[in-house]
Amino acid sequence: MPSLPREDLDKWVDEWLEANRVCEEKGDWKPLADFYTEDATYGWNIGPKEDVMCVGRDEIRDVALGLEMEGLENWNYEYQKVLVDDQLGEIVGFWKQIVNKTDGTRDEIYGIGGSWFRLDKDLKIEWQRDFFDFGHVAKMFGQLIESGDLSAGMQKRIERAVAGEKVPGYYPLGQAPVAIW
Repeated sequence: MPSLPREDLDKWVDEWLEANRVCEEKGDWKPLADFYTEDATYGWNIGPKEDVMCVGRDEIRDVALGLEMEGLENWNYEYQKVLVDDQLGEIVGFWKQIVNKTDGTRDEIYGIGGSWFRLDKDLKIEWQRDFFDFGHVAKMFGQLIESGDLSAGMQKRIERAVAGEKVPGYYPLGQAPVAIW
């Protein structure tokens, strides 16, 4: 756990937030992979049965920033607050998940969402853990289905899941190759 200069961490946060804005505009989050170390890990929990854990920059790019973001091209992750710990080289960003609906309105997932990062001495992400209220995410997807605002990409993802297609990076609760904690 490196102690890192606060100025460097603040600059990293600004670069990360700007890169996120650009990726949201394009609907493509894969370029964010350049922020990670080659052997970084990125994981989150998705309810009482499964965790998602991507190991290595390539899997992070292909799964976490690729497959997992398919169907969310019209979403924004508006950071509300960022906390920086220069002694641990860790950053926590709290964000809202916002969906831009077809009628021009916006809706958001209730609850607190965020990302917790640890950076290495070169200011690359060693690990990232996301957190959000899975129950409220499920509720929002139900509402989007009812209103006809669920994107075609998300519809395809749901169809694949219903068909039993195995998605890379998904593990039974507590069995991921790297622990969430």
